[in-house]
Amino acid sequence: MRKALRWLLTLVVLIGTVSTAGAATAAEPGPVDIKDRLLAIPGMSLVEEKPYTGYRYFVLNYTQPVDHRHPSKGTFQQRITVLHKDVSRPTVFYTGGYNVSTNPSRSEPTRIVDGNQVSMEYRFFTPSRPDPADWSKLDIWQAASDQHRIFKALKKVYGKNWLATGGSKGGMTATYYERFYPRDMDGVVAYVAPNDVVNNEDSAYDRFFTKVGTKECRDRLNAVQREALVRRGPLEKKYAQYAAAEGFTFNTVGSLDKAYEAVVLDYVWGFWQYAQAADCAEDELIPPNARTATDDQIWNSIDTISGFSFYTDQGLTPYTPYYYQAATQLGAPTIHFPHIEKKYVRYGYQPPRTFVPRDIPTRFQPYVMRDVDDWVRHNARHMLYVYGQNDPWGAERFRVDKGAKDSYVFTAPGMNHGANVAGLVADQKAFATARILDWAGVSAPAVEAAKPLAKFDTRLDTRDVEREPTLRP
Repeated sequence: MRKALRWLLTLVVLIGTVSTAGAATAAEPGPVDIKDRLLAIPGMSLVEEKPYTGYRYFVLNYTQPVDHRHPSKGTFQQRITVLHKDVSRPTVFYTGGYNVSTNPSRSEPTRIVDGNQVSMEYRFFTPSRPDPADWSKLDIWQAASDQHRIFKALKKVYGKNWLATGGSKGGMTATYYERFYPRDMDGVVAYVAPNDVVNNEDSAYDRFFTKVGTKECRDRLNAVQREALVRRGPLEKKYAQYAAAEGFTFNTVGSLDKAYEAVVLDYVWGFWQYAQAADCAEDELIPPNARTATDDQIWNSIDTISGFSFYTDQGLTPYTPYYYQAATQLGAPTIHFPHIEKKYVRYGYQPPRTFVPRDIPTRFQPYVMRDVDDWVRHNARHMLYVYGQNDPWGAERFRVDKGAKDSYVFTAPGMNHGANVAGLVADQKAFATARILDWAGVSAPAVEAAKPLAKFDTRLDTRDVEREPTLRP
């Protein structure tokens, strides 16, 4: 009996010891610090952490397959950033569609929901480029799959609702991501996103330029653009001197003459993309009488708005991935210039193939944008598009149709390529803000108030609509 009792007591102790050990194992915490949690993700590595009051900000590399269909065939390091607020807050997935900034900033939806922000550099923009670069692996599905893998990895850390956002090519990117992975995000906010469904039919742009702004402003801009081509000889001499002084070359575009015309033909487009209607009255920016203006006045106006460095090899090289995509899937606008006599226009709007080095092959796939457009019109869910009234890129835009649910397209009056929710008319602004908050899963009172949850921060929230080659979204 005593032996039996001792055996039973021993068994109880053993069971207790095992149970305690099991409980201790189960209760062992994982990494608590957010940096440790991020770096515990397989394939994630730290580039640097930058301090910012109220946040943690990380620049990271994430290992991605070159080809998501064949993950074993090589990898590359994709740069991302994380603006960490709190794991209990929603997260906004932002991309501009180009390089990612390594300085802390907030997109408008991030401020509205007072959340975290994950920002992704688009594949093939350096340094997020495979080496060697197989350009056939640069397409919208591969890029969407990059986002999908990043989301799956970070969702384990940031478990609340997620929204995708981006402006211009970033808005296109957010749309393509939703098309291919519609169950990832709880909502999409796409700003000024072009939608070139039929690449060789661009009459919407021509109609836009006959109506935008006032006739007085259109005539003033058209006159300067025409005069720059009339004075091609002396102004190209100035361009050659400028290029020689700066070390610029023209191998990709083919000649200084072609680059000069491309810059001049971008002039009117560039004004409406980046400037305000009121800027048209600025004599220093737009000479009031093009015929009597000096060569320097014409040069300075074109250079300020279009930029004579843009179509040099040095200006084009950072954007080769965009022009490659435009030449293969995205398409690009072509407009006409009825205010300029044909004898002055030698090349017209040049196709994106012109701006891609000859050793990179391209083949246009006309079905890709048609597929996306059809999907958005009939399947969009929790998607919001914001366009600027005076932005040329909004002439061909996304639309929602029957079958779309809780999805909207708004236009900000008088705004350019920097259009945002804050620029909408009051009732649309309140409605759009409420939908963003609702999709983010914040409290009902916050949704009803329909106001951004975070205070405006000059450093974080001032959007710089960067002046870039104007035939790029």
